[in-house]
Order: sequence, then structure tokens, then C-alpha cells
Amino acid sequence: MIFLAAGTQDAREIALLLLEKGYEVTASVVSEYGKILLQEQKNLTVIEKMLDEKLLRECLQNSKVNIFIDASHPYAVNISKTAMQVCEELGIVYIRYERPITALPQYDKLYKVESFEAAAVKAFELGDNVFLTTGSRHLREFTDCRKENQQLTVRVLPALESVQACINEKISLKDIIAMQGPFSHALNKAMYAQTKAQVVVMKNSGKLGGTDTKITAAIEAGLALIVIDRPQIKYKNIFTDKEALLKKIGQSIVD
Repeated sequence: MIFLAAGTQDAREIALLLLEKGYEVTASVVSEYGKILLQEQKNLTVIEKMLDEKLLRECLQNSKVNIFIDASHPYAVNISKTAMQVCEELGIVYIRYERPITALPQYDKLYKVESFEAAAVKAFELGDNVFLTTGSRHLREFTDCRKENQQLTVRVLPALESVQACINEKISLKDIIAMQGPFSHALNKAMYAQTKAQVVVMKNSGKLGGTDTKITAAIEAGLALIVIDRPQIKYKNIFTDKEALLKKIGQSIVD
């Protein structure tokens, strides 16, 4: 049995490749939206639950998992750390898939920071109108930094839980863009212009996450850019190529 920590487009593509090769796969997601996207695949068991250490251990043991593929988001640090620990305890092969980062260009208005808190502070120092593209999980860092006369536009997934998270942080509905990316250069630029953005905040989620077009659109519009750097984790068996990943899985099953 292969267990897939999912929730990204990469994970959905990996799930399809595994199913095509006849592997038995269980995938975990942490949102209803992620479950809906994965349910488009046949012969795939999907678990929609936030798995802490105890629940993950029970799940892997009950399902008799022998290979764990961690295709969680590059910024989902806790999921990866927990998975590596539990897999080591249970003698399960842990394999990490991580999409390549986007090389950052030379641009005098580009600032790289190490945390969401630092990004929020810097963003509202640079301008009074911030366009946030990092999703709905770290909104409070930005709403806490925002002054009364400053505007925060957030772009999140078109899911009820994402919009509700915005509402919980008292973000006005007119300042919420609920759409699924990635977005083209032209569409990003149009959104920046429509919202009169002065600063764009993003993660380095790679080309698949639309980082390249967010950057080029912001540069063309002359906006300040804040990129939150990826967390640094020592992964075991890390791959950035799906074919190499499948080859490793095949070797692990034979071994």
C-alpha cells in the first residue's frame, strides 16, 4: 500500500501516475476542496482529516502502508516533519517529492524574507495597498500588521473554508478574490491594476504554483515584491522529477 500526503496539483498528478501503474493508493488531504479534486480519480481512497502524529501512526499501521510519498506543499513543514518521524519509527519507506523553486530575478524592489510575520511587517512598510497571494492559512499575521487606512487584498482558493477564514479575519468581501490558479502574467497584472496594489506578497511555490507569472507581472507593473523563502528541512529520498520518483517507488517495492 502506498500512502500519499496530497493537497497539491503535484500530488494529484502523482496519484494518477501511480494508479496507472496499478498501485493501491490512499491519499490524505486537509480540506474538503482537496478531497473534491482528488475524488475525480477512480480506485483511490481519500482521507480528509488533519493527521497529527498519533492519527498518522494509526492510519499507516491500519492500512499496512509500506511506502509513504510526501507530496505536501513545500511550506507545509509540520506535515513533513511528522511523516518522517512516524515512518522511521514504523520502518516505512519515506519519499519526498518537491517541486523545483523559481529562480528569483535581479530587481531592486524584490525583498526575500524567512517568515509570514516578517513578510507582513515589510509589506505594510512598503505600501498601503498589499496584494496577498499566499492563501488563507496565514491571514492573521497580515491583519494584525495592517493599520486602519491600509488595504489588504487576498487571493484564496474558491472554497467555503478559505472565504470563511477571510471573513473571520474581518477582511471585506470586496477585498477577497476566490479563484484557483495558477494565473497568467496578463491576469496577474490585471488583478494588480484593478486592486491598485502597491506591494505583492508570495511564496516561492515554483512554476506550477504560478510564482514566475506573479513575479513578471509585478515587475512589469513596477510593484514591490516580497517573497517568503521556503523552509529549510533535511529530507530523506527527495525528488523533483516525477519519473525518477516512480523509479524509486518501483525499486522500493522490489526491495
